Amino acid sequence: PRAYPALPAQITHGPRTRPRVALTFHGQGDPALAEALLRTAEQAGARVTVLAVGDWLDAHPALARRILDGGHDLGNHTQRHLAVNALSEADAAAEIEECARRLRRLTGSIGTWFRPSRAPTASPLVVRLACRAGYPHVLSYDVDSLDHTDPGADAVTRTVLDEVRPGSVVSLHLGHPDTVAALPALLTGLDHRGLHAVTTTELLSR
Repeated sequence: PRAYPALPAQITHGPRTRPRVALTFHGQGDPALAEALLRTAEQAGARVTVLAVGDWLDAHPALARRILDGGHDLGNHTQRHLAVNALSEADAAAEIEECARRLRRLTGSIGTWFRPSRAPTASPLVVRLACRAGYPHVLSYDVDSLDHTDPGADAVTRTVLDEVRPGSVVSLHLGHPDTVAALPALLTGLDHRGLHAVTTTELLSR
């Protein structure tokens, strides 16, 4: 993973001066929904960031390469999707490092980003453990789609478009049909605002 010396250890958004946003997906759930979502994004010329849960990759190992081959970012969302901030130091480290090992075995890399599981931001301890595992930055977000509450596709789209602005990092989830259904309208809405969905790496690149 690349370090960005000018950015904090915990990143919530990118530069506000360029018309880009990062759609970031917590990765687990039905692989058919993940495939449909990736295909929809690609057909619209969008690229996304998937923060994968390690045991999801254990069950569906081909998805790791599928995500990368589509031009998307792939990162670490812990091994078992536990409340990582509440774990002991040893257990939290194991959650981060086990997922990193899965990613390295499947792709040759530990992935580009780490995002804590079951929390919008990482505790100082988890930030430190992520750095020790090889992730210079923790990826948080400034827009929460609330799609994990299954509010319906229209509500997901509306929530994001009401809050998004240049540089935003949007929290979304694989494994929810509403999210897949929302994506075409969401991408169209971003396009109408002159915003392009890019990987987090692209969002933060100069």
